[in-house]
Amino acid sequence: PGRGFSPIRLTLLRVYTLNGTDPEGDSVRYGLTFEKGSKEYFRVEPKSGRVTLISELDREVSYICSSAAVIYSMYDPSYLTYVVEKGRVFVTDANDEKPEFLNLPFIVSVPEDTEAGSSIFKVQAVDKDLGSGGSVTYFLQTTPNTKFTIDGHSGVLRIKPGEYLDYETSKTHFVTVVAKDGGGKYNGKHQVMTSSATITINVLDAQDSPPTFVGTPYFGYVYEVSVPGSEIFTVFAKDGDQGNPNPIQYSIFNGSDGSFSINSSSGCITLTTYPIQLKNELYELQVKASEVGPENQLLDYTITMVTIRVVDLNNHPPTFYGENGPQNRFELTMYEHPPEGEILRGLKITVNDSDQGANAKFRLRLVGPGRVLRVVPQTVLNEAQVTIIVENSTAIDYEKYTFLSFKLLAVEIDTPERFSATADIIIHLLDTNDNTPKFSTDFYIARIPENSPGGSNVVSVTATDLDSGLWGDVKYSIYGSGADLFLIHPTSGIIYTQPWATLDAEVKSKYNFYVKAEDTEGKYSLAEVFVTVLDLNDHPPEFDENFLEKTMIIGAPVKVEAVDDDAEEPNNVIEYSIMKADPENVFDINTSTGEIKLKPFIKSMEIVQNITRQKDCKWSVVVQARDGGSPSFTTTAVVKIDITENPLSGPMAAFLMQSRDNPLKALGMVAGVISVMVMVTVLISTAMYMRNTKSNRIAPARRIIRRKRREQQQWNFKTPFGQPDSPDKVVADDVESNTANRNKNNNSSWPKPPPPTAPVLPPPPLANLRVTERQRSAVPTISGSLTSRSCSRTSSQKSLTSKDTEDRPSQSKEGNVSSALVSELKKKLEQKIIEANQGYYYY
Repeated sequence: PGRGFSPIRLTLLRVYTLNGTDPEGDSVRYGLTFEKGSKEYFRVEPKSGRVTLISELDREVSYICSSAAVIYSMYDPSYLTYVVEKGRVFVTDANDEKPEFLNLPFIVSVPEDTEAGSSIFKVQAVDKDLGSGGSVTYFLQTTPNTKFTIDGHSGVLRIKPGEYLDYETSKTHFVTVVAKDGGGKYNGKHQVMTSSATITINVLDAQDSPPTFVGTPYFGYVYEVSVPGSEIFTVFAKDGDQGNPNPIQYSIFNGSDGSFSINSSSGCITLTTYPIQLKNELYELQVKASEVGPENQLLDYTITMVTIRVVDLNNHPPTFYGENGPQNRFELTMYEHPPEGEILRGLKITVNDSDQGANAKFRLRLVGPGRVLRVVPQTVLNEAQVTIIVENSTAIDYEKYTFLSFKLLAVEIDTPERFSATADIIIHLLDTNDNTPKFSTDFYIARIPENSPGGSNVVSVTATDLDSGLWGDVKYSIYGSGADLFLIHPTSGIIYTQPWATLDAEVKSKYNFYVKAEDTEGKYSLAEVFVTVLDLNDHPPEFDENFLEKTMIIGAPVKVEAVDDDAEEPNNVIEYSIMKADPENVFDINTSTGEIKLKPFIKSMEIVQNITRQKDCKWSVVVQARDGGSPSFTTTAVVKIDITENPLSGPMAAFLMQSRDNPLKALGMVAGVISVMVMVTVLISTAMYMRNTKSNRIAPARRIIRRKRREQQQWNFKTPFGQPDSPDKVVADDVESNTANRNKNNNSSWPKPPPPTAPVLPPPPLANLRVTERQRSAVPTISGSLTSRSCSRTSSQKSLTSKDTEDRPSQSKEGNVSSALVSELKKKLEQKIIEANQGYYYY
């Protein structure tokens, strides 16, 4: 108790001493600890209390100024009493960090026509220190003729006032920018930290440079033998802006005295007068080359001097010179397809003629593959630098020529001697990947038999790439909606079917898809493949078992039909033949359609009966169906034919004949008639119901009104043959009569519908009646059936249900009704009429 000391703040780079006293005058000991888990940066001497720094502090790495607690203690060694206090250690900042640039590297592109003073870029750097040590300013390292300046605070880079960029002079500038902090103390001394970075400035070309003449100085000569129009010299100029050059137009600015003219497009200077009329021996022409803008306006221009001398000697031929003297062979190695208009700078050729005037005038000509290169100038006076320019880039093709050989000729123009010189120009070409793989054809047509096993080859496609080395390697691939069943070998181009694929011409016989040929750099071409699955004769003909029983009317054919499921002809073309018939030699068959008909001599049932000697009308024919495949398949079927005569005549008979092989047609007609009758019945019933409802409102009392039984109506059936009206017509007339009577009764106030009556049986033919036979009275019901009993000409049997029934055979031809279909239709019509006449009872 009583012992203690005040908390002391420890500051970085200073040594502190803990001071403490003991009231009893005893010596004390000191201790210093940190929080658990914290690094120990300080140490205290137990006796003196001196606090020292044992580990270097870095505020940017370990910032402990507000969180690290220090526990220091003092104790008496005699009594072992302790006093403990807590304190905090604050770390002050020192200028130990350099500024750091952001977004390195610095690369900027600037058009050359950017105005002076314009800002072109902004740099940014940060310093982690605090205070003045964390502030950053910028400046450029001074270099001679620098064109840029930087704002020290914002870091904005600008073009110096009065300075301009020039693409033709310097395409790239490198500027070093320095970032400097505001300075601060470090280890007790004032320190300023800096860092630097390089800014790369790429200058973009603009239309700001005038044209430049190629091959200057220019010299031309006029000879005594020259005439007006003679070429003196050809100048050549190009736009100084090579990024986007403009066309050049030539003109003579001064010095011609009217004796010379120049072609505005080619730059060819020609003589306009005779040499004898020239006043001077030396002319200095000022030739102007102007750029032509997009709207044909003249832009920048350049003027050069062309010296023209008048001479008359000729004793030296032209001579070609290289870098080491006279030379007649020049070689150059370059890549194929250089840009058109490019100058072959690797050729250093000079041509010279030591004569003067016209004697030193000669024409340069390049002999070799046509219109590939051109020489400039084409006309030389005395001496010129020969320039070879690419004219046709496509023709310089490594795949066509590994080297190109040209002859450079220099031939004097206006001299009698025509001295000349020749030099060989050999250009060795290097290959580039300039070709796309090409298929041998734009489409391939393949055929493969159906049922081919999986993995069968279909077709082989071929594509070639004219490039050399790896650029000439081709890989194949396949795609498209029809390619699911096929694969292609990537190097050989063989197309084959999938291992699991099954080709069936009856399911799908045509496939088409695309193949792709691609080189190593992704250049490709396409071709289309058409695959036809060839049909094999793998299906035999098949007869329809439901149509092997036929009814043949004499004079009309019956038809059998077989179906072959093969996809193509002749595999599915069927030929019919009769293999066997019972009886024989009575039927013919159409080999194409399968129609069977009787021999022409069989015209009646009597002939049929004489052939068979039997009453059974069913004959059998064994019909064979053979397809046209190779090998062919055959199928046989037994066709049972019931022979009969035509029971009817007129439109109804024609309709039934047409419908005998199509029962749905006849059934549809019957259904239509029944539907019409049902609709009429519904309309009548509805009208009666509405009328009765109205009557009930007037007279509530209900009465049962029964229609009076009317006289039984006679059905005037007539025989189907040899009478004016057919039974169908009679039935129809009766239906119309009954309908009319019902409509008439419905219009009356108290209708009396008659009770239903049944039609009477038609009377038998007069030829079959006996004189003593009395007429039979009508009966309420009638049931008739017409059946074909035999092939002989027998009359139909009619049965009557009455008081007594009697069978009356008939031997008349007109009474023979052998069609079961006619009987069935007739029975249905009678049934509908009976139903229509029943139920006429109303409330």
